Amino acid sequence: MTNSTVLSVDPSRQGERQKQHRGSDFSELSRRIAEAGLLRRRPLYYTVRFGLVALALAGCVGAFLALGDSWGQLWVAVALALVFGQLGLAAHDLAHRQVFSRRRPSEVGGLLVADLLLGMSYGWWMNKHTRHHANPNHEGKDPDISPDILVRSRRQARNARGLPRFIGKHQAALFFPLLTLEGLNLSFSSFRALKSPSVKRPALEGTLLLAHFVVYFGGLFAVLSPAKALLFLAVHQGLFGVYLGSVFAPNHKGMPVIEEGTRLDFLRRQVLTSRNVRGGALVDAFMGGLNYQIEHHLFPSMPTPALARAQVITERYCAELGIPYHRTGLIASHREALRHLRSVGEPLRAPAERRPS
Repeated sequence: MTNSTVLSVDPSRQGERQKQHRGSDFSELSRRIAEAGLLRRRPLYYTVRFGLVALALAGCVGAFLALGDSWGQLWVAVALALVFGQLGLAAHDLAHRQVFSRRRPSEVGGLLVADLLLGMSYGWWMNKHTRHHANPNHEGKDPDISPDILVRSRRQARNARGLPRFIGKHQAALFFPLLTLEGLNLSFSSFRALKSPSVKRPALEGTLLLAHFVVYFGGLFAVLSPAKALLFLAVHQGLFGVYLGSVFAPNHKGMPVIEEGTRLDFLRRQVLTSRNVRGGALVDAFMGGLNYQIEHHLFPSMPTPALARAQVITERYCAELGIPYHRTGLIASHREALRHLRSVGEPLRAPAERRPS
Protein backbone atom coordinates (compact mmCIF):
# COMPACT_ATOMS: atom_id res chain seq x y z
CA MET A 1 0.00 0.00 0.00
CA THR A 2 1.63 3.26 -1.07
CA ASN A 3 1.17 6.62 0.59
CA SER A 4 -0.96 7.99 -2.23
CA THR A 5 -3.12 4.88 -2.70
CA VAL A 6 -6.74 5.40 -3.69
CA LEU A 7 -8.85 2.70 -2.09
CA SER A 8 -11.06 0.47 -4.18
CA VAL A 9 -12.56 -2.65 -2.59
CA ASP A 10 -14.63 -5.46 -4.04
CA PRO A 11 -17.75 -5.61 -1.79
CA SER A 12 -18.30 -9.31 -2.54
CA ARG A 13 -14.85 -10.29 -1.19
CA GLN A 14 -15.42 -8.10 1.81
CA GLY A 15 -18.67 -9.93 2.53
CA GLU A 16 -16.95 -13.31 2.34
CA ARG A 17 -14.50 -12.25 5.03
CA GLN A 18 -17.28 -11.07 7.30
CA LYS A 19 -18.97 -14.47 7.18
CA GLN A 20 -16.02 -15.93 9.07
CA HIS A 21 -17.33 -14.24 12.22
CA ARG A 22 -20.75 -13.82 13.77
CA GLY A 23 -21.98 -10.43 12.65
CA SER A 24 -19.51 -7.95 11.21
CA ASP A 25 -15.74 -8.07 11.57
CA PHE A 26 -15.94 -5.02 13.81
CA SER A 27 -18.45 -6.59 16.19
CA GLU A 28 -15.99 -9.42 16.89
CA LEU A 29 -13.20 -6.93 17.61
CA SER A 30 -15.55 -4.89 19.77
CA ARG A 31 -16.40 -8.00 21.79
CA ARG A 32 -12.72 -8.70 22.43
CA ILE A 33 -12.07 -5.10 23.46
CA ALA A 34 -15.07 -5.08 25.83
CA GLU A 35 -14.02 -8.38 27.40
CA ALA A 36 -10.60 -6.87 28.11
CA GLY A 37 -12.33 -4.06 30.04
CA LEU A 38 -10.83 -1.32 27.88
CA LEU A 39 -13.97 0.83 27.59
CA ARG A 40 -14.24 1.59 31.33
CA ARG A 41 -13.89 5.22 32.39
CA ARG A 42 -10.59 6.21 34.06
CA PRO A 43 -11.48 9.10 36.42
CA LEU A 44 -8.20 8.98 38.37
CA TYR A 45 -6.12 9.22 35.18
CA TYR A 46 -8.00 12.25 33.90
CA THR A 47 -8.02 13.92 37.31
CA VAL A 48 -4.23 13.69 37.47
CA ARG A 49 -3.68 14.59 33.82
CA PHE A 50 -6.01 17.60 33.77
CA GLY A 51 -4.70 18.68 37.17
CA LEU A 52 -1.13 18.74 35.86
CA VAL A 53 -2.20 20.75 32.81
CA ALA A 54 -4.04 23.22 35.06
CA LEU A 55 -0.93 23.59 37.25
CA ALA A 56 1.22 24.16 34.17
CA LEU A 57 -1.19 26.84 32.93
CA ALA A 58 -1.20 28.53 36.33
CA GLY A 59 2.61 28.37 36.37
CA CYS A 60 2.80 30.09 32.99
CA VAL A 61 0.43 32.85 34.11
CA GLY A 62 2.39 33.31 37.33
CA ALA A 63 5.71 33.48 35.48
CA PHE A 64 4.25 35.95 32.99
CA LEU A 65 3.11 38.31 35.75
CA ALA A 66 6.36 37.94 37.71
CA LEU A 67 8.70 38.62 34.78
CA GLY A 68 6.96 41.77 33.63
CA ASP A 69 8.25 43.65 30.59
CA SER A 70 11.20 41.34 29.94
CA TRP A 71 12.58 39.47 26.95
CA GLY A 72 12.54 36.41 29.19
CA GLN A 73 8.83 36.27 28.45
CA LEU A 74 9.68 34.46 25.22
CA TRP A 75 10.43 31.35 27.30
CA VAL A 76 6.97 31.71 28.82
CA ALA A 77 5.56 31.88 25.27
CA VAL A 78 7.29 28.59 24.43
CA ALA A 79 5.98 26.88 27.57
CA LEU A 80 2.48 28.28 27.02
CA ALA A 81 2.44 26.86 23.48
CA LEU A 82 2.98 23.38 24.93
CA VAL A 83 0.28 23.96 27.55
CA PHE A 84 -2.17 25.15 24.87
CA GLY A 85 -1.41 21.98 22.91
CA GLN A 86 -2.26 19.89 25.95
CA LEU A 87 -5.45 21.91 26.45
CA GLY A 88 -6.39 21.12 22.85
CA LEU A 89 -5.88 17.41 23.54
CA ALA A 90 -8.00 17.72 26.70
CA ALA A 91 -10.81 19.36 24.70
CA HIS A 92 -10.53 16.53 22.17
CA ASP A 93 -10.97 13.86 24.86
CA LEU A 94 -13.91 15.72 26.39
CA ALA A 95 -15.60 15.97 23.00
CA HIS A 96 -15.32 12.21 22.52
CA ARG A 97 -16.77 11.53 25.99
CA GLN A 98 -13.62 9.76 27.05
CA VAL A 99 -13.69 11.63 30.36
CA PHE A 100 -17.41 11.63 31.20
CA SER A 101 -19.98 9.20 29.85
CA ARG A 102 -22.78 11.78 29.93
CA ARG A 103 -23.21 14.54 27.36
CA ARG A 104 -23.81 17.45 29.76
CA PRO A 105 -20.53 17.41 31.74
CA SER A 106 -18.61 16.62 28.55
CA GLU A 107 -20.10 19.65 26.84
CA VAL A 108 -19.57 21.99 29.80
CA GLY A 109 -15.96 20.88 30.10
CA GLY A 110 -15.43 21.22 26.36
CA LEU A 111 -16.83 24.74 26.26
CA LEU A 112 -14.66 25.88 29.16
CA VAL A 113 -11.45 24.33 27.84
CA ALA A 114 -11.91 25.03 24.11
CA ASP A 115 -13.71 28.39 24.05
CA LEU A 116 -12.58 30.06 27.28
CA LEU A 117 -9.02 28.74 27.65
CA LEU A 118 -8.03 28.11 24.02
CA GLY A 119 -10.10 30.58 22.04
CA MET A 120 -11.54 27.88 19.76
CA SER A 121 -15.24 27.14 19.22
CA TYR A 122 -16.11 23.79 20.75
CA GLY A 123 -19.33 23.45 18.72
CA TRP A 124 -17.67 24.24 15.40
CA TRP A 125 -14.70 21.95 15.99
CA MET A 126 -16.83 19.08 17.30
CA ASN A 127 -19.11 19.21 14.24
CA LYS A 128 -16.10 19.21 11.92
CA HIS A 129 -14.29 16.45 13.81
CA THR A 130 -17.37 14.23 14.00
CA ARG A 131 -17.69 14.35 10.21
CA HIS A 132 -14.02 13.47 9.89
CA HIS A 133 -14.43 10.42 12.14
CA ALA A 134 -17.40 9.18 10.14
CA ASN A 135 -15.52 9.28 6.82
CA PRO A 136 -11.75 9.64 7.30
CA ASN A 137 -9.80 10.48 4.13
CA HIS A 138 -13.00 10.26 2.09
CA GLU A 139 -13.00 12.87 -0.67
CA GLY A 140 -16.10 15.01 -0.51
CA LYS A 141 -17.06 13.83 2.99
CA ASP A 142 -14.04 14.37 5.25
CA PRO A 143 -13.67 18.12 5.92
CA ASP A 144 -10.04 17.59 6.93
CA ILE A 145 -9.03 16.76 3.35
CA SER A 146 -11.00 19.46 1.59
CA PRO A 147 -8.66 21.46 -0.70
CA ASP A 148 -8.89 24.73 1.24
CA ILE A 149 -5.14 25.41 1.27
CA LEU A 150 -3.39 22.08 0.69
CA VAL A 151 -4.31 19.51 -1.94
CA ARG A 152 -4.61 15.91 -0.71
CA SER A 153 -4.92 13.99 -3.99
CA ARG A 154 -3.81 14.40 -7.60
CA ARG A 155 -7.42 14.87 -8.61
CA GLN A 156 -7.64 17.82 -6.23
CA ALA A 157 -4.36 19.16 -7.61
CA ARG A 158 -5.63 19.02 -11.19
CA ASN A 159 -8.81 20.88 -10.18
CA ALA A 160 -7.08 23.37 -7.86
CA ARG A 161 -7.56 27.08 -8.43
CA GLY A 162 -6.40 30.18 -6.62
CA LEU A 163 -4.44 29.82 -3.38
CA PRO A 164 -4.50 25.98 -3.21
CA ARG A 165 -3.04 25.87 -6.72
CA PHE A 166 -0.29 28.32 -5.80
CA ILE A 167 0.62 26.64 -2.49
CA GLY A 168 0.08 23.10 -3.76
CA LYS A 169 3.13 23.30 -6.00
CA HIS A 170 5.45 23.42 -2.99
CA GLN A 171 3.15 22.30 -0.18
CA ALA A 172 5.60 19.78 1.28
CA ALA A 173 8.22 22.50 1.82
CA LEU A 174 5.60 24.97 3.04
CA PHE A 175 3.79 22.56 5.37
CA PHE A 176 5.55 23.36 8.66
CA PRO A 177 5.75 27.13 7.98
CA LEU A 178 2.00 27.08 7.32
CA LEU A 179 1.41 25.29 10.62
CA THR A 180 2.63 28.40 12.46
CA LEU A 181 -0.66 30.01 11.39
CA GLU A 182 -2.87 27.12 12.50
CA GLY A 183 -3.60 28.49 15.97
CA LEU A 184 -4.77 31.81 14.55
CA ASN A 185 -6.69 29.98 11.83
CA LEU A 186 -8.62 27.98 14.45
CA SER A 187 -9.62 31.17 16.26
CA PHE A 188 -10.59 32.98 13.05
CA SER A 189 -12.63 29.99 11.86
CA SER A 190 -14.32 29.81 15.26
CA PHE A 191 -15.57 33.38 15.11
CA ARG A 192 -16.69 32.91 11.53
CA ALA A 193 -18.57 29.73 12.48
CA LEU A 194 -20.71 31.54 15.07
CA LYS A 195 -23.07 32.41 12.21
CA SER A 196 -23.36 28.80 11.02
CA PRO A 197 -25.87 26.13 12.17
CA SER A 198 -22.99 23.93 13.38
CA VAL A 199 -22.71 26.12 16.49
CA LYS A 200 -25.82 25.48 18.58
CA ARG A 201 -25.07 28.11 21.26
CA PRO A 202 -23.55 31.04 19.34
CA ALA A 203 -24.25 33.61 22.07
CA LEU A 204 -22.62 31.52 24.79
CA GLU A 205 -19.63 30.52 22.67
CA GLY A 206 -19.22 34.05 21.35
CA THR A 207 -19.15 35.38 24.92
CA LEU A 208 -16.57 32.80 26.02
CA LEU A 209 -14.40 33.45 22.95
CA LEU A 210 -14.57 37.20 23.53
CA ALA A 211 -13.63 36.74 27.20
CA HIS A 212 -10.62 34.65 26.17
CA PHE A 213 -9.24 37.24 23.77
CA VAL A 214 -9.96 40.21 26.06
CA VAL A 215 -7.86 38.56 28.78
CA TYR A 216 -5.23 37.26 26.33
CA PHE A 217 -4.58 40.48 24.40
CA GLY A 218 -5.32 42.67 27.40
CA GLY A 219 -2.71 40.84 29.44
CA LEU A 220 -0.09 40.94 26.68
CA PHE A 221 -0.33 44.67 26.03
CA ALA A 222 -0.82 45.63 29.68
CA VAL A 223 2.34 43.86 30.82
CA LEU A 224 4.59 44.01 27.74
CA SER A 225 5.71 46.76 25.42
CA PRO A 226 4.06 46.60 21.98
CA ALA A 227 7.14 45.05 20.34
CA LYS A 228 7.51 42.38 23.03
CA ALA A 229 3.76 41.69 23.02
CA LEU A 230 3.72 41.11 19.27
CA LEU A 231 6.78 38.87 19.45
CA PHE A 232 5.25 36.91 22.34
CA LEU A 233 2.10 36.48 20.24
CA ALA A 234 4.10 35.26 17.22
CA VAL A 235 6.16 32.76 19.23
CA HIS A 236 3.24 31.45 21.27
CA GLN A 237 0.73 31.08 18.45
CA GLY A 238 3.34 29.87 15.96
CA LEU A 239 4.64 27.07 18.19
CA PHE A 240 1.12 26.19 19.29
CA GLY A 241 0.15 25.68 15.64
CA VAL A 242 3.24 23.57 14.95
CA TYR A 243 2.51 21.45 18.03
CA LEU A 244 -1.08 20.78 16.95
CA GLY A 245 0.02 20.02 13.40
CA SER A 246 2.72 17.66 14.63
CA VAL A 247 0.09 15.75 16.61
CA PHE A 248 -2.63 15.54 13.97
CA ALA A 249 -0.66 15.41 10.69
CA PRO A 250 0.83 11.90 11.14
CA ASN A 251 -2.58 10.35 11.71
CA HIS A 252 -4.02 10.33 8.17
CA LYS A 253 -1.85 12.35 5.78
CA GLY A 254 -0.24 10.03 3.28
CA MET A 255 -2.67 7.22 4.00
CA PRO A 256 -5.04 5.92 1.29
CA VAL A 257 -7.77 8.27 0.10
CA ILE A 258 -11.27 6.86 -0.43
CA GLU A 259 -12.92 7.95 -3.65
CA GLU A 260 -16.65 8.51 -3.99
CA GLY A 261 -18.51 5.25 -4.62
CA THR A 262 -15.99 3.01 -2.82
CA ARG A 263 -17.71 0.76 -0.30
CA LEU A 264 -15.88 -0.27 2.87
CA ASP A 265 -17.16 -1.65 6.14
CA PHE A 266 -16.52 0.33 9.32
CA LEU A 267 -13.46 -1.65 10.41
CA ARG A 268 -11.61 -1.37 7.10
CA ARG A 269 -12.64 2.25 6.55
CA GLN A 270 -11.02 3.25 9.84
CA VAL A 271 -7.95 0.96 9.78
CA LEU A 272 -6.89 1.47 6.17
CA THR A 273 -7.01 5.27 6.33
CA SER A 274 -5.23 5.69 9.69
CA ARG A 275 -1.63 5.43 10.83
CA ASN A 276 -0.33 4.61 14.31
CA VAL A 277 2.84 6.21 15.67
CA ARG A 278 5.03 4.25 18.07
CA GLY A 279 7.54 5.76 20.46
CA GLY A 280 6.74 4.89 24.06
CA ALA A 281 5.62 7.03 27.00
CA LEU A 282 7.13 10.28 25.67
CA VAL A 283 5.27 10.09 22.37
CA ASP A 284 2.10 9.01 24.22
CA ALA A 285 2.28 12.16 26.36
CA PHE A 286 3.24 14.45 23.47
CA MET A 287 0.40 13.22 21.25
CA GLY A 288 -2.13 12.66 24.03
CA GLY A 289 -2.83 9.10 22.89
CA LEU A 290 -3.63 10.14 19.31
CA ASN A 291 -0.58 8.16 18.22
CA TYR A 292 -2.95 5.17 18.62
CA GLN A 293 -5.03 6.66 15.83
CA ILE A 294 -6.40 3.38 14.50
CA GLU A 295 -7.79 2.34 17.88
CA HIS A 296 -9.03 5.86 18.56
CA HIS A 297 -11.02 5.85 15.32
CA LEU A 298 -12.45 2.41 16.03
CA PHE A 299 -13.37 3.27 19.64
CA PRO A 300 -13.55 7.09 19.93
CA SER A 301 -14.81 7.07 23.52
CA MET A 302 -12.06 4.75 24.77
CA PRO A 303 -10.02 6.48 27.52
CA THR A 304 -6.46 7.32 26.55
CA PRO A 305 -4.67 4.92 28.96
CA ALA A 306 -6.53 1.93 27.46
CA LEU A 307 -5.35 2.56 23.90
CA ALA A 308 -1.98 0.82 24.23
CA ARG A 309 -3.58 -2.50 25.20
CA ALA A 310 -6.24 -2.04 22.54
CA GLN A 311 -3.49 -1.56 19.96
CA VAL A 312 -2.09 -5.03 20.59
CA ILE A 313 -5.53 -6.66 20.31
CA THR A 314 -6.44 -4.71 17.18
CA GLU A 315 -3.18 -5.36 15.34
CA ARG A 316 -3.40 -9.10 16.00
CA TYR A 317 -7.03 -9.17 14.89
CA CYS A 318 -6.23 -7.31 11.66
CA ALA A 319 -3.47 -9.85 11.00
CA GLU A 320 -6.05 -12.63 11.36
CA LEU A 321 -8.21 -10.99 8.69
CA GLY A 322 -5.35 -9.95 6.44
CA ILE A 323 -6.13 -6.24 6.83
CA PRO A 324 -3.05 -4.00 6.38
CA TYR A 325 -2.22 -2.26 9.67
CA HIS A 326 0.26 0.60 9.45
CA ARG A 327 2.44 1.58 12.41
CA THR A 328 5.67 3.56 12.24
CA GLY A 329 7.88 5.99 14.19
CA LEU A 330 7.18 9.69 14.69
CA ILE A 331 9.88 10.98 12.32
CA ALA A 332 9.01 8.34 9.71
CA SER A 333 5.32 9.28 9.93
CA HIS A 334 6.11 12.91 9.10
CA ARG A 335 8.41 11.80 6.31
CA GLU A 336 5.57 9.73 4.80
CA ALA A 337 3.13 12.63 5.12
CA LEU A 338 5.51 15.10 3.47
CA ARG A 339 6.35 12.63 0.71
CA HIS A 340 2.63 12.26 0.04
CA LEU A 341 2.09 16.03 -0.08
CA ARG A 342 4.91 16.39 -2.60
CA SER A 343 3.61 13.48 -4.70
CA VAL A 344 0.02 14.71 -4.99
CA GLY A 345 1.21 18.22 -5.84
CA GLU A 346 3.19 16.93 -8.83
CA PRO A 347 0.51 17.82 -11.45
CA LEU A 348 0.88 21.47 -10.41
CA ARG A 349 4.66 21.43 -10.78
CA ALA A 350 4.90 19.33 -13.93
CA PRO A 351 4.67 22.15 -16.54
CA ALA A 352 7.43 24.16 -14.87
CA GLU A 353 9.65 21.18 -14.18
CA ARG A 354 9.41 19.95 -17.77
CA ARG A 355 10.25 23.34 -19.17
CA PRO A 356 13.70 23.17 -20.85
CA SER A 357 16.47 25.03 -19.05
